[in-house]
Amino acid sequence: MSTEAQKLPIEKVRNIGISAHIDSGKTTLSERILFYTSKIHAIHEVKGKDQVGATMDFMELEREKGITIQSAATYCMWKDYNINLIDTPGHVDFTIEVERALRVLDGAVLVLCSVAGVQSQSITVDRQMRRYKVPRLCFINKMDRAGANPFRGIQQLREKLRHNAHFVTYPIGAEDQFKGVVDLVTMKAFYFDGENGENIREEEVPADLMSEVTKYREELISAAAEYDEGLAEKYLDGKPVTVDELRAGIRKGCLSLGLTPVFMGSAYKNKGVQILLDGVLSYLPSPTEKENIALDQNNAEAPISLKAEPELPFVGLAFKLEDGRYGQLTYMRLYQGSINKGDFIINSTNGKRVKVPRIVRMHANEMNDVDAAKAGDIVALFGVECSSGDTFTDGKVKYSMTSMFVPDAVISLAIAPKDKSGETNFSKALNRFTKEDPTFRVHRDDESNQTIISGMGELHLEIYCERMKREYNCEVVVGKPQVAYRETITTKAPFNYTHKKQTGGSGQFGRVAGYLEPLPADAVLQYEFVDEITGGVIPRNFIPAVDKGFREAIKEGKLIGFPIVGVRCVIEDGAYHAVDSSEQAFKTAGLMGFREGYERANPVVLEPIMKLEVTAPEEFQGSVMGQVNQRRGVIVNSGTQEGYCVIESEVPLSEMFGYSTDLRSATQGKGEFSMEFLKYMAAPRNVQDELMKKYQERRAKEAKG
Repeated sequence: MSTEAQKLPIEKVRNIGISAHIDSGKTTLSERILFYTSKIHAIHEVKGKDQVGATMDFMELEREKGITIQSAATYCMWKDYNINLIDTPGHVDFTIEVERALRVLDGAVLVLCSVAGVQSQSITVDRQMRRYKVPRLCFINKMDRAGANPFRGIQQLREKLRHNAHFVTYPIGAEDQFKGVVDLVTMKAFYFDGENGENIREEEVPADLMSEVTKYREELISAAAEYDEGLAEKYLDGKPVTVDELRAGIRKGCLSLGLTPVFMGSAYKNKGVQILLDGVLSYLPSPTEKENIALDQNNAEAPISLKAEPELPFVGLAFKLEDGRYGQLTYMRLYQGSINKGDFIINSTNGKRVKVPRIVRMHANEMNDVDAAKAGDIVALFGVECSSGDTFTDGKVKYSMTSMFVPDAVISLAIAPKDKSGETNFSKALNRFTKEDPTFRVHRDDESNQTIISGMGELHLEIYCERMKREYNCEVVVGKPQVAYRETITTKAPFNYTHKKQTGGSGQFGRVAGYLEPLPADAVLQYEFVDEITGGVIPRNFIPAVDKGFREAIKEGKLIGFPIVGVRCVIEDGAYHAVDSSEQAFKTAGLMGFREGYERANPVVLEPIMKLEVTAPEEFQGSVMGQVNQRRGVIVNSGTQEGYCVIESEVPLSEMFGYSTDLRSATQGKGEFSMEFLKYMAAPRNVQDELMKKYQERRAKEAKG
């Protein structure tokens, strides 16, 4: 980082992320931002491996596939402000990259395609932004494309995402006639000349647009006035509003998450990006304006509001790990205080004291060494061993930050190295990937002795298999995908189990009685333990052992051997023996009591249901719908726009393997789809019977073997 950027007051720092549906032009937009801020001297496009490739897509795989896989961090200067920027993936399989970026950012830019508008992944990204209370601007991109319609985009922002969205810029033309934008705040027209749109020409608003532009400016003032009393008074009295007053009102609305300022342009055609950058400075928060909460471990986890001041005790969050050329690279957001090279910091999670040997600022995969970092900065540290989501302090306080939301895996594969010689590298790769990516999980199946990897989708796991081959020279053999089924109960059922065992010496005794019941469908927790024991029929010190027994029981259901979810276990009665009762006895009683109740509670198999959105030319609408129906899909919504049909449906994951190939062949390669996990639902009887039959056969085979 330049000394100039380090000396900047914290009010002149912006930490922003760029998020959107896949193929909306996030990486292209990031590339233009880097060019206009003089961070790079030539623009590269998101292309195949024969091209140089975009700066932020630095992995070889990203350049080949033309998609972003890992979020990439960089920083740049614009009009004496320092912008820390994270470009995030759009594909739902890499959703953790978006989660962890939004967890540490102060503001975001939601990119929409001017033709497609709000797509399924835009909805997911918006949900993630709300989860972390991130103020955002919206940039309607690809205004040069045939069918570009920003008015439909803003309508969808209001209807589908419930945003109070208002234009801050207005388009001059559209499609191949898109020439520039009118800034509704300053009421000036801006055109972007030169080979890369670097020369901004400011002119008066074209006369033919004046009435429309005035109408939208009035709407903008009215919306901003809701958040600023001074502006509201002027607006109601019909007095003219100054540029600074309007900016201040929009800023207040944006920071309170009540208003979404909407910009537009074409990143590919180099139009409108600089005006968006001005908007980032004007409307998104500095690190001092976003509230960040830590929990005080020395005071019963009381919430503490962190202040972005360098003199206070240091607090930072490790939000992403990467295995770099020189060892582990730990990305860290500093929320309070400052650190210098050579300082000792303490990991709040495990109490370990570690030295900071090197601090770098990341520009994609380039590193620039710095000696110090302060509150509000996003840096990377070398030689600091930790896990993703760990909090670090300087030891003066014992705080921990709330971690990011990690979704459950929905798909698993059996995987093994092709050659015995690759086993060491295979283990190294799995260790590294699980450390880097909390949604990538590995476990050993004791029954089949196979290594099972689990993740967010086929592409997610395919990318990791490919990375093993390239980065670790380890080819792998992959088994058939397995779906993460679950089991649950549908009715309330009692249990009353006595565990009695007499061996030489003291025996084992414990009785538990109570009932199991299904949790409500919208319950946050998937397992609940309720202790209703009265009169000391089970001593207090044995109650946790019963809970342990229940927890053991829900790991594997009796129907198909998958985990059990959505169960409340209530104990009301029991008995103990002064000599023979022990923790182990009550744990076993809990385990066996649960199994007894489970069989009576009408258990069913749950299967993961995916939300599927397919876009294809209208002439293929019939065959696309036919394919969805064949795969047990339920069509929820379908519509057409600009010659394309958009079909939204809910489909079981087990039916979706190989769908991309089928869709391509049915639509002459023109169909696209995106899919994300939606919910668990009871599997139809025939599917459940088939799964149970396979499970019984496997158990019988193992018993013989």
